[in-house]
Amino acid sequence: MALGASLALAACATSREEVRSSPRPVAGDSAEASVTARARADSLRYPYTVADVRFMSAMIGHHSQAIAMSRWALTNGASSSVRTLAERIINGQQDEIATMQGWLRDRGKPVPLPDRTGRTAHTSPSSGHGSDHDMPMPGMLTEAQLRQLEQARGEEFDRLFLTYMIQHHRGAVSMVEDLFGTPGAARDETVFKFANDVSVDQSTEVARMEKMLAALDPETTIP
Repeated sequence: MALGASLALAACATSREEVRSSPRPVAGDSAEASVTARARADSLRYPYTVADVRFMSAMIGHHSQAIAMSRWALTNGASSSVRTLAERIINGQQDEIATMQGWLRDRGKPVPLPDRTGRTAHTSPSSGHGSDHDMPMPGMLTEAQLRQLEQARGEEFDRLFLTYMIQHHRGAVSMVEDLFGTPGAARDETVFKFANDVSVDQSTEVARMEKMLAALDPETTIP
């Protein structure tokens, strides 16, 4: 009996030692692998297209310009209502940029870096080298318009911001319409939901900004 008890204790000690010495999975690695596997599974169920990749890449640049415009509202003497709107745009579109970058990265596509001009500098997962591409997008402000907005103050800033952001949001909605009108596009679940959210959210904000602009100047006719 004593011999049996000794053997049992030795076995338990060995088992505990094996548990201590066994490598534990790294949480970050496991989560990343899970996300990649899920993205691949989704791609098999809902194949993405060149149009999907182009849309997600281009919208990163589009959102980046809206964020740059909105940050000036926090420094250029904008009214409280315009600052509140600008903060909402910054918070929402920063999160959306992260979503788009993650979607592209999970599928092994080049991931654009945010740029307010709409030129999408991106790094290729395979090469690691960056390159610039001109991607004309509807609603984007020119450099002259950006400088005009950056230099404006107070009520003048409010008027220009609302006018230009209406133009900008309408451009984003137009990009969604083009995507949905492309055969085979937007069948990927993430792309469809994201594009639909952009259309609904920015159309709603356009209506709100039109009212704000009309309140600033009742004589203004919004194109």
